[in-house]
Amino acid sequence: MRRYGKHTDEDDVRVRPNRKGNRPRTNIRPKHEDASEGFVLTVDRGRLHVLIDGRTIVAMKARELGRKSAVVGDRVAVVGDLSGEKDTLARIVRVEERSSVLRRTADDDDPYERVVVANADQLAIVTALADPEPRPRLIDRCLVAAFDAGLEPLLVLTKSDLASAEKLMESYGAFGIRYVVTSREELTEGDAARRVREKLDGRITAFVGHSGVGKTTLVNALVERQRATGHVNAVTGRGRHTTTSALALPLPDGTGWVIDTPGVRSFGLNHVDPSRVIHAFPDLEPGTEGCPRACSHDEQDCALDQWVTDGHADPQRLYSLRRLLATRERREGD
Repeated sequence: MRRYGKHTDEDDVRVRPNRKGNRPRTNIRPKHEDASEGFVLTVDRGRLHVLIDGRTIVAMKARELGRKSAVVGDRVAVVGDLSGEKDTLARIVRVEERSSVLRRTADDDDPYERVVVANADQLAIVTALADPEPRPRLIDRCLVAAFDAGLEPLLVLTKSDLASAEKLMESYGAFGIRYVVTSREELTEGDAARRVREKLDGRITAFVGHSGVGKTTLVNALVERQRATGHVNAVTGRGRHTTTSALALPLPDGTGWVIDTPGVRSFGLNHVDPSRVIHAFPDLEPGTEGCPRACSHDEQDCALDQWVTDGHADPQRLYSLRRLLATRERREGD
C-alpha cells in the first residue's frame, strides 16, 4: 500500500472518481434569491397549486424544507418551470413567515395539530338555523380557535327561511361578533351574496362549518364558481362532506379571498392556551391584573368578578368568556 508523507504534491494524491457522475454532497444550501413569490391555492396529494403573476402553476415541496409543509394561504418562494403549462412541475423552496395560523386537532386529547389555513385575517363560521340544527358548542369552539389565532370572527347564519336567527343571536349578542343572515332563496334571487361579500372586502376569509349547513353553496354564490354541493341525511341529520380539500378563491372584484374548507364534525382545542382567549375581551383584560397566578378566570379568587361588580364591564361579557374557556372541557355534542 502506498503511503503519503507530510509534504505531498497534488500529483501524489489519488482522487477516486465519482461513479454516479453527480455532484458531491454539501451542507451548503442554495439561497434562491431569484425565486418567485406565489400564493398557495390548494394542496392535492402532495401537489400544490400556486398562483404566480396571475397564472396557476403546479409545484412540489423541496426536500430541504424537511417536514415543514405549505398549506392554503401560504406565501411561498418557487423556482423551476413557472409557465403553468400542462405536465410542468415547479419546486417550492421556502415558506415565508406567516401572519396567522388557524389550527385544529382531531379532538381535545389529540396532541397533533393540523394547520387549516395560513395568513387569513377573518374566520367566517357558517351555521344553519335549521336542517341541520345549530350546534352552539361547535360555534364556541370555532370562536376560541379564531381568538387564539388572532382572526376576527364572522357568524354567517344560513337557511333563515326555515327558522329565525333571533334565538341563536340572543346567545351570542354579548360577544360583540359581526354576523349576517341569509336564506336559500336570497342566495339565488336576492342580494344575500352581496351583503356577505361586503364583510369580506379586502380580507382573506376562511370559511368553516358543520357539514350540510350550506357553506359551499354560499361560497359558490360569492365567487360565481361551482363546487360540488351535498344534502343533509334525513335520518341522521348530518350533512355529507362535499368539499374534500381547502381551496382559495378570489372574489369577483379582486379585493379579497375566500378559502373554502372541508366540513367539520369536531374541532379539537388541545393546541389552545386558555390564557390567550382573554385577549379577545379587551374590556375584561385589564381586570385580570388582580388575579392570582395561573388563574383560570373561573374560580373563587378571580378578580374579574369584582371588575364586573365595579361596573367596568357587562356581566354577560364575563359569562361569555367563561363559557368559551369551558368549551375545551366539553365535547361538541354535550
